Amino acid sequence: QVQLVESGGGLVQPGGSLRLSCAASGSIFSINVMGWYRQAPGKQRELVATISTEGITNSADSTKGRFTISRDNAKNTVALQMNSLKPEDTAVYSCYAVVRATRWGRAYDYWGQGTQVTVSS
Repeated sequence: QVQLVESGGGLVQPGGSLRLSCAASGSIFSINVMGWYRQAPGKQRELVATISTEGITNSADSTKGRFTISRDNAKNTVALQMNSLKPEDTAVYSCYAVVRATRWGRAYDYWGQGTQVTVSS
């Protein structure tokens, strides 16, 4: 089993910054991709950003230039630095990881419990 634990959500004013962190623990041989998704009320879950083991990133157009994803492979952690936050960034942000428990086993998707980010004055 793998657990993803997020931290860092909260309430921030428009234009402000927040940093989300996520730590993976449990039966981990390797983590292929880590990232963040978000879901606003009444909307479908959407990609925020992902990062591969090699550091290759993929992010939503709406967050480019404002959000930065980073990863520590040795610690199995991923972080999301969010700057210039807008009210439309309000959502539950969930950590995501594709984890292989053994060298030759298949990889599985895991999700964190989610952390609320609210951007409001």
